Amino acid sequence: MRHPLPKPPSWLPVDGYILALVGTVALAALLPARGPAATVAEGASTGAVALLFFLYGARLSTREAMAGLRHWRLHLTVLACTFAVFPALGLAARGLVPYVLPPALYTGLLFLCLVPSTVQSSIAFTSLARGNVAAAICAGSFSSLVGIVVTPLLAGLVLHGSGGGFSAGSLVTIVCQLLLPFLAGQFLRRWIGPFLTRHKKALGHVDRGSILLVVYSAFSTGMVQGIWHQVSPLRLLCLLGVEAVLLAVMLTGTSYGSRRLGFGRADRIAITFAGSKKSLAAGLPMASVLFGAQAGLAVLPLMLFHQMQLMVCAVLARRWGADGTANADAAAAAGPEPRREGDDPAAAAGGGSYLPGPLPRSNDSPSTSGALTGASSSRTPDSSASVSARR
Repeated sequence: MRHPLPKPPSWLPVDGYILALVGTVALAALLPARGPAATVAEGASTGAVALLFFLYGARLSTREAMAGLRHWRLHLTVLACTFAVFPALGLAARGLVPYVLPPALYTGLLFLCLVPSTVQSSIAFTSLARGNVAAAICAGSFSSLVGIVVTPLLAGLVLHGSGGGFSAGSLVTIVCQLLLPFLAGQFLRRWIGPFLTRHKKALGHVDRGSILLVVYSAFSTGMVQGIWHQVSPLRLLCLLGVEAVLLAVMLTGTSYGSRRLGFGRADRIAITFAGSKKSLAAGLPMASVLFGAQAGLAVLPLMLFHQMQLMVCAVLARRWGADGTANADAAAAAGPEPRREGDDPAAAAGGGSYLPGPLPRSNDSPSTSGALTGASSSRTPDSSASVSARR
């Protein structure tokens, strides 16, 4: 008699793409690219990065962004958290070197604080928590767009003394590999947009494959150069502890800070999820350009933080979704209330967007979609929150 395999707890998101990333790292450790194979892998990785940002530009719709421009206070708050508060905390962590973190891991932690916010997972978590989904769409898209320019500039300012190796040549490489392909995608969107929409599933595999190729090339170089012998298991545990504190500080700061700024509940949820998270999809290609041969250790903190934020935010989103259901039921019984800024009926009561039609395809990697399928596609926010409330 066959027994079904035990399923993981419902609060623990199983991100299949993270498992693929771990498998890619293991493959690079066992069979790293050497010699001519390393040259081929590096060239393929460079082309994959350019293709990835071309597709980002071609898929980014300006309609939703223009519709959310009226929430400029919210977008400025998210951008400030992403590109000001996060880097400040990263610089403050300099005091942990070398007692808690070695210089190589600290450089990766500081780079983690510079990359833009996520898009897809921020939308899914905001929807599940019954927040302002339209604001999450716009805030994540703006963060990704601004990050293409701001992240390299911030890296030039703060990484020059941390082993980042940033130079004027790196800036030229960033422009050629990231910015120009992105602008080309935006320019050609008018003609290739319908094709991308029809084949979005296949292009999702292109996104994933491109990032896996970047990871394999970076970690292969690290294995060949022997940089992994510089990090002990104890140092990795210390890194996890530091990242847990960093995530807790950002989640607490965005939640209570947005409340003090006078945002409504729906907007506070969007700010919390968009302002406290970092994009693995945008960070990995940028790291391969900025750090070159040293990208292996530089992206390790980002990969660990990515999975940690998925697990923690999934718990928060389900809890807030259940609270939103209870509040909506109580408000319906008590009668109508005066509206506050950010409490759009569609976002606060229904957990959805006040943009017409289904959620658009985001420009973030599908890496988060595997972990959040139940939150963003197979179940609606209302039904998920209702089940949590009944429990």
